[in-house]
Amino acid sequence: MTAMPEDDSSHSAAPDGPERRRSWFERLSSAITGEPGTRDDLVELLRDAQADDLIGADTLRMMEGAIAVSDMTVGDVMVPRSQMVSLPVEARFIDLMKQVVESGHSRFPVHGEDKDEILGILLAKDLLRGVVADNGPGTVRELLRPAVLIPESKKLNVLLREFRQSRNHMAIVIDEYGGVAGVITIEDVLEEIVGEIDDEHDEAEDPAALIAAQADGQYVVDALTPIDDFNERFGADFDDDEYDTIGGLVTAAIGHLPEAGEELTLGRFSFRVASADARRLHALHLSIHGD
Repeated sequence: MTAMPEDDSSHSAAPDGPERRRSWFERLSSAITGEPGTRDDLVELLRDAQADDLIGADTLRMMEGAIAVSDMTVGDVMVPRSQMVSLPVEARFIDLMKQVVESGHSRFPVHGEDKDEILGILLAKDLLRGVVADNGPGTVRELLRPAVLIPESKKLNVLLREFRQSRNHMAIVIDEYGGVAGVITIEDVLEEIVGEIDDEHDEAEDPAALIAAQADGQYVVDALTPIDDFNERFGADFDDDEYDTIGGLVTAAIGHLPEAGEELTLGRFSFRVASADARRLHALHLSIHGD
């Protein structure tokens, strides 16, 4: 009796399990020896790995973020001057302490009479030591640490390496004319890699949209909403010549970096600060009159 040939149809099917995993590792080996040729190829390879359950979704996001950071500059992620806060060097210790406690942050730029004159960085722990020490410092100037000044064009991956090497956590961003353009912290850079880092002072926000309608007819507006988008959504005519975002506009109109709960009415729009920290607004509650 002639033996029937074995059915080898199973061998033509797409590999799965260990075979599929081995195929991916072969591709990774090729990547190490010269492939992929572009970053897009590398990202595609990583996404394939995630699809094969070789790496988790969170790991993929961090790896993609790390790759993206190498193409980004400080100007892309800094807190702009219109939304940053700095402390006046001549302020009383008690006034500085109130601002530090209310903000919940640990580092603050300190300026002279001109806000472009950054004198140094004040650490909350240094201020506390100065306040409680016997025969402590007479002025906040004695507590300041050197400020690191960087251009807007500096690459984020370079800045992150410098932060790690110098153990600084904050830098002042300078524009082409030598004025203060904004501020950036190590947290701002890391958030581009790992995603938003919330703390106990941050309120949860709707990640689905910059402007979110509420059941009571009000809105929650992300402070980084471009003024153009706000105007288009609500038929407003706010000027965007000086400020780009609705948070910058509100901050300028109030005259200082507002705290949660502060309110402002501009025409038919009433804003109430929903979330803010020591450096910028995060979210606003909006009600509209006359609708």
